[in-house]
Formats: sequence, structure tokens, C-alpha cells
Amino acid sequence: MMRKNILVVLDVRNNKILIMGLGKRIGDMAQRTKIESDNTIPKPRKRRKPMSAEQKAAAAERLAKAREKRLKENPPEYKSIHPDVLARPDSDPWNHKSVKRWIKTQRELLATERKNVRQNVKGAIAKMKSHEGYVQNMERYLKSGIWLDLFWGEYQEKKCKSVCLVMAYHPDGTPKRTVGMWYPDIGCEWTREMEND
Repeated sequence: MMRKNILVVLDVRNNKILIMGLGKRIGDMAQRTKIESDNTIPKPRKRRKPMSAEQKAAAAERLAKAREKRLKENPPEYKSIHPDVLARPDSDPWNHKSVKRWIKTQRELLATERKNVRQNVKGAIAKMKSHEGYVQNMERYLKSGIWLDLFWGEYQEKKCKSVCLVMAYHPDGTPKRTVGMWYPDIGCEWTREMEND
């Protein structure tokens, strides 16, 4: 009759007794069962004492001062944003902070439309593709400084207008015009009424 060796381990922290078989012989490591060690047992974490309202206010103030100090000593470089976009002031609607805010809003709308696509809502695929394209164009604008989309704004609510930089002329010398285009020689947008006159 073959006798198996048994190892008894007392786990003091969790008040457990672990009984493990070591195989046919003591030196037989291949048949040893898994042994719980100090590495596998999670360390109990001490719960943090809740902060009072005054402590929270003081901590928030300290954190704000530290962030301010870090911003002064080590300002962000914005290496991935085009210099023309960085040169725009904060009052300009096309500045990088506004565009980043628009990207965040469009990504939230995109997530909503993806859910609608999974639920087979009519028109959800077209809206999702519109949001995706708008986000890609805004990201491209931040990198290249060139706005490629026909619309702009947080919700694509404003339409871009075309500007004529170089005039084109008919053979008789009259300038060529397109409705909706802004022309520098007249200083305004060419309209249907002007076309008909």
C-alpha cells in the first residue's frame, strides 16, 4: 500500500487550515497542488478617514495652487497643434480650446448615435457618419490649420462661407460670380438678387 504525504498549512490571517497533497513522494513537485502564498492573498487596505468640509476646501485650494505653479513653471507645448491654430486668441471661435470642446461634444453625440444604430433607429447611421466625419475634420484642423468641413460650431449649426481670393473674368472683361461667394471687389456676398439684376 502506497502512502501519500500530506502538508497541513495554517493561515493565521484568514483563520483557515489548508490541507494539500504533495503527491506520491515528498520530492514529486509535478503533482503538487496550488499553494496559497502571501503574494496571492490580497493585503487588507486601511480605510481612509472621511474629510470634513473645511479639510476638503483646504485640500482643493492647495491643489489649485499646485496646478497654477506647475503651469507657470512648465507650460504645455501643444506639439500636435498647428502654430496658426495656437496663434488664435481665446476670443476667436476657432481657437484650439473651443475646437477641443466641440470634439468632446461630437464624440458624446457619436456614442449616442452608435447606440441608436444597434437599436436600428431610422437615420442613425447617417447621423453617426456625419459626427464621425466632423470629428475627423476638426482633428485634422488642429494638426494642419486648414478647416475642411462645410459646417462649424459645437453642433455643426453654422455654415462656412466661400471667399474669392483671386478674381476670374469672362472674355468680355466682366467678373465671373457665384451665388453665396464673398467677393473682395464688392465687399459682400453675391446673392440671387444681384445675379438677376
